[in-house]
Amino acid sequence: MRTRILLVTLAASLTLAACGGGGAASGGSSLTPPTGGGGTTSTQSTSEAAIETANAVGDPVKTLASFNSNTTGVMLASRGASAQVVPMASGTCNGGVEFFAPDKNGDANSTESIIFYDAACTEMARDTVRIFSANGTSESVNRTQKQYALGNATPIAQRTSSIAYANATFGSNGYPTTASGFDRSATNELDLGGAKTILGDDELVMLPATSGGVNTFCGDSAGYNATGIASLGETFGWQGSVTNGTRTVNGDGSVTWSSTHAGTAYKGAIGSLAISVGAANSSCPIATPEYALSGGASGGTSNIPVSATFLHGELTNLTISNATLANGNSLDVTTNSGTSPTSNGFITGSISNAGTQLASFAVDTFGDGTLTVTGSGAQYVMQDWHVVK
Repeated sequence: MRTRILLVTLAASLTLAACGGGGAASGGSSLTPPTGGGGTTSTQSTSEAAIETANAVGDPVKTLASFNSNTTGVMLASRGASAQVVPMASGTCNGGVEFFAPDKNGDANSTESIIFYDAACTEMARDTVRIFSANGTSESVNRTQKQYALGNATPIAQRTSSIAYANATFGSNGYPTTASGFDRSATNELDLGGAKTILGDDELVMLPATSGGVNTFCGDSAGYNATGIASLGETFGWQGSVTNGTRTVNGDGSVTWSSTHAGTAYKGAIGSLAISVGAANSSCPIATPEYALSGGASGGTSNIPVSATFLHGELTNLTISNATLANGNSLDVTTNSGTSPTSNGFITGSISNAGTQLASFAVDTFGDGTLTVTGSGAQYVMQDWHVVK
């Protein structure tokens, strides 16, 4: 545990230095404005491509994390390599995770899960509360997640979600059972410093599990940065879809989501983007997505094969190889197993073209970190898997 804390502390210091941060902002936030951003057309174009790519990979990863957090059922723990996977006891620290049912406030029909920076459960990283209301085969869920910087008890960000389930069977604590499948729609908002920053909605159609317990799923998503990137005078958005994805529960209680995500990047003047909402879907493949982006201009398409594994709601492994992006760019993402999951640099990505690196990013298990443009050195802050400033 001591090693893990030291790694996290060092990484947090490096993040502050990389982003040009001296003193932390009010509330302990390490989210400082980007350096660089350029002044020439070529510099701005490279920065735009880097941001579009980071958001392109952030869309499926964050969407899968959203799917996982609302379909895992109870928090799971494993008693040894060959032991049966069992529910985590409410209020018990388990390797840096706590789960409460009901939530710590004692609300009816609620759960609360807390992921910590350290294994002893003393430094909160994410505190998520669900309050649900079921009605037969449908259910509504209000989900609030407070996000903390290391060593600070004041949240630096808050993510709120409004989730609707249909055609579902619900088990303990209001989670839908995956055995029979279900349909799910969610609208999400990330606020930084009280400002509406990232809007992102997603839809999931989960088909009934096979005899081996594997689910096939499809889905769609759309989102954008409402505040935009001030240094570029633009805002960036994304939309995408997945068909024939699979969800597999592993022997240790972790869950692996695998899919190929077809996406489109968008950019426009700050304030020009919006999410259009259509009818929810109940079958795969999805012909008309429930969520799509409107406004702005297309920055090109991407095709990203993703495999993401979660344990207790925390991303433990992410694999993306040879993803194809606009303008002949490519992307590879690596999970660095020797690094603490809560350290900046646990997950690293390289954006290149014809063997030449254009940009790179380094984030922790939550998708918080820094995007760096190789040529200009311009840096941008990533929070919750998207570029925020």
